[in-house]
Amino acid sequence: MGKPRCRRATAADLEAIVALLADDVLGSSRETSSPVVDECYRDAFTEIDADPNQFLCVVEQGPYIVGTLQLTFIPGLSRGGTKRGQIEAVRIARDRRGGGLGEAMFAWAISECRARGCSLVQLTTDRDRPGAHRFYGLLGFVPTHIGYKLKI
Repeated sequence: MGKPRCRRATAADLEAIVALLADDVLGSSRETSSPVVDECYRDAFTEIDADPNQFLCVVEQGPYIVGTLQLTFIPGLSRGGTKRGQIEAVRIARDRRGGGLGEAMFAWAISECRARGCSLVQLTTDRDRPGAHRFYGLLGFVPTHIGYKLKI
């Protein structure tokens, strides 16, 4: 199949990205996946793509998009004014899970965060994803905080 390659997503990748987001127990109830990408996803992509602190990544293996994640580079005053890298919306194609693709994606993402001057890489994950919790722990992530969300 070939070595996976991480790259910046383009608008042409949206259908594959949304399909990855929707192919998930939690995502299937909150994403809309169809061959015609809803305008809400196109608008969000345009905003992400225009922001220099955002990197929407797709992972290609051969001719297929098999993974995605979004990196956000967050400037801040705490920790001596260093940046944080935030990793969100991590998905791997169902038929590619368990084969090392996740490790490769995270190695790439952490390297990108380092290159952008981040001193910390953080992520959030739904409490109903115990497999993801184990995976992140194996990568060296430590659950140091409790996160809260407020739907508005």
